[in-house]
Amino acid sequence: MRLLLIFAILSCLYNEAYGKVSLDIDMKLKTLNKPALKTIKSEDGDIIDCIDVYKQHAFDHPALRDHKIQMKPSVEFGTKKTTNPNNGTSEQITSQIWSKSGNCPTGTIPVRRVSREDISRASSPSHFGRKTPHVYRFLDQHKANFNLTSAENKPRPKDRSEAILLALGFNYVGAQSDINVWNPPRVQPHDYSSAQIWLLSGLSDKLESIEAGWVVNPGVFGDSRTRLFTYWTKDSYATTGCINLLCSGFVQTSTKYALGAAIEPVSSTSHKQYYITISMFLDPNSGNWWLHCGNNVIGYWPGKLFSYLQHSATAVQWGGEVYSVNVRKKPHTRTSMGSGAFASNRYAEACFHTNIRIKDYSLQIKYPQYLSQYADEYNCYSTRLSRRTYKSEPFFFFGGPGQNLRCP
Repeated sequence: MRLLLIFAILSCLYNEAYGKVSLDIDMKLKTLNKPALKTIKSEDGDIIDCIDVYKQHAFDHPALRDHKIQMKPSVEFGTKKTTNPNNGTSEQITSQIWSKSGNCPTGTIPVRRVSREDISRASSPSHFGRKTPHVYRFLDQHKANFNLTSAENKPRPKDRSEAILLALGFNYVGAQSDINVWNPPRVQPHDYSSAQIWLLSGLSDKLESIEAGWVVNPGVFGDSRTRLFTYWTKDSYATTGCINLLCSGFVQTSTKYALGAAIEPVSSTSHKQYYITISMFLDPNSGNWWLHCGNNVIGYWPGKLFSYLQHSATAVQWGGEVYSVNVRKKPHTRTSMGSGAFASNRYAEACFHTNIRIKDYSLQIKYPQYLSQYADEYNCYSTRLSRRTYKSEPFFFFGGPGQNLRCP
């Protein structure tokens, strides 16, 4: 009888806890999956819902309840790119897999449908699509006379490893690069691996960041495909922001690109290289930060979301990031960054950023004057900034295999 009583009590507690989690997932699904005016089944298994642009999740944010949507930027980032940076051996990606199966009508935006299984993989529904807290303390101490030592001395996050090129100390109102697209091997189920641009401002636990590029994230998407992504936070990832449209905030205006949808084709060793062009810039008239992919406007982060980033960014990063609870540990995670090859392998083997540009208050698009490069774990993921000739466009190579003989 005692055993039956204990079993009954435990069953009640379990059912109560499970029931609450299930209810939380149901509420999350209802919030994220808005009613669709059209549904597209992609050949890769994704379901894309065409959502009324005025009823998207962004407007659930308290700061955006009375927000008037801006359908296009009042100014353009502009361009200052080499016309043929890779001698004809690379090609820009201008579409996604789902678009082969249909398109969204005018007045709607394509949104990747979230499943119950997607949310169930997260530690809790409220943490779905969010990074763990991460403080960039070196921004507290930056001065105009930035040097490499100040970056190398920054505290290292316990669960993220970065390999980056860094511009620090000025008022940046835009950044751009061509990001080489790969499908990094061995990304573990609870890890992610990205290649991206960050625009940063703020201090310590009030860091503000907007980010974009490509990512492989099995925990969010349930597979190892390479996908287009964005991210934002205004408090060092503690309680605000998320990937793509998984929380209110980012306002999408594009009918062509779906955030979180797969990117193809991807680069392969010693063959043609594929890239996406990512541009982020501040609209001086609206205060919104716009995101472009190639020549296509994706949408914007409203200035109302931020404090420091309402005016400018004080740091720009280009590079890659690996998240794992097993970075800086033995055994190290096997999750790779970029192509999975070290930066020293260079073109057609290592991942790269090229056509690296910033825009500052001069409103001129330029190659950054002062740059530093570093890697949190150089024996696991490395960096190399180089030119083929002294006149050619610089390439920033980065990445690595993760666990290897030098990174046990």
